[in-house]
Amino acid sequence: MPGMCAAGMTDRDPPPASVFKRPAFALFWTNRLLGTLGVQIESVAIGWQVYAVARLTHDVPHSAFLVGMVGLVQFLPLFALTLIAGETADRYQRRLILIICIGVEIACAAGLAVLSLHPQPSLVPLFCIAGVFGAARAFFSPASGAMGPMLVTRDELPKAVAWSSLAWQGGSVVGPLIGGLLLVISPFAAYLGIITLYAGAIVALLFIRVNTTPVADPRSRIALIREGLAYVRDNKIVLGAISLDLFAVLLGGATALLPVFARDVLHVGQGGFGILRAGPAIGAALVAFALSRRPLQRKAGLWMFGGVAVFALATLLFAISKNLWLSVFALAVLGGADMISVYVRQTLVQIVTPDAMRGRVSAVSGVFIGASNELGEFETGLVARVLGPVGAALFGGFGSLVVVGLWAKLFPQLRKADRLTDPVPGSASST
Repeated sequence: MPGMCAAGMTDRDPPPASVFKRPAFALFWTNRLLGTLGVQIESVAIGWQVYAVARLTHDVPHSAFLVGMVGLVQFLPLFALTLIAGETADRYQRRLILIICIGVEIACAAGLAVLSLHPQPSLVPLFCIAGVFGAARAFFSPASGAMGPMLVTRDELPKAVAWSSLAWQGGSVVGPLIGGLLLVISPFAAYLGIITLYAGAIVALLFIRVNTTPVADPRSRIALIREGLAYVRDNKIVLGAISLDLFAVLLGGATALLPVFARDVLHVGQGGFGILRAGPAIGAALVAFALSRRPLQRKAGLWMFGGVAVFALATLLFAISKNLWLSVFALAVLGGADMISVYVRQTLVQIVTPDAMRGRVSAVSGVFIGASNELGEFETGLVARVLGPVGAALFGGFGSLVVVGLWAKLFPQLRKADRLTDPVPGSASST
């Protein structure tokens, strides 16, 4: 891996007392927090809006299926554009790409705000806007994932990953709560808040002065895409880490059914829905804060597998719970366990991937994550139509446990990964 991690910095530079001593990273972190708040509120608002419109004419299982369709609609453009998006992040200024993507998200929120005022709601325009939002996220994710490591040194990277995750999880805690409160006022109020947060995220990016343009590669777009795919295929650490996340969360995506559980299983309404949505992020934020203070030192691979196993067990607990606060507790444990696996995965992938290839690798990782989230929502909604919401959550929890066992056998290099700050034995880039 090249010694240069951020513009003008090398691995030999003494690390500052805090990654926030670097103004560019502080602004990047602010952008991430504000953007996450906007994304989470938008997710809450559109999920509730789709379910409310669907329940006007459909029963609970079919309405749950339609909520899951929102995930599929967002995933399809993500899947279609991800390779192009990754190559774009390795060719053009990453900061500019983020600004353009957030601008598109502002337009999506404005469109949803207008639709929320329509006296006769329809699902078709809601799904269309969700698709555009998915396309914007397809380009946003690899650019953001590749830009972060440019702002810190390699030694600072584990802490930077933890703090970036904390921004995401912190926004995921507060965002659903704010979204639930704003929905009590009106969906229009929620979308107005989203637009304000996205605007603040763009302002933070505008003040970043570090060069975020990667070193140009003269080869064709097709050649660069093929190189990125080959790297992920051949590097068992990267492939194992991102595919474990894919299949575990794909099967265990019980959070996609939270509108159904809030309304027709736990009977807690919009306010309870916001609390449930915040549950996973509460646990994840606590774990992320702990990791930002004391990063994992040894046995990173085992920590990752253990995190996914606890994630599966917490999903099973959530499935059988009939009490709001027990459900919130299960979701908090689920989120905390997932945070451990996410932290290890992101750090390992960033450490073993050269900067010139980070956009493409982040894109492939992003489509895996998108599949586990958006496509997972569709899978969960489909299973819920057959087994009901509780049965779908139980199916997901048991499925995730099976994935842990299989991946521990299929990817011994990942299971044996030790220190996060050193090249990983068996990595293709451990030179």
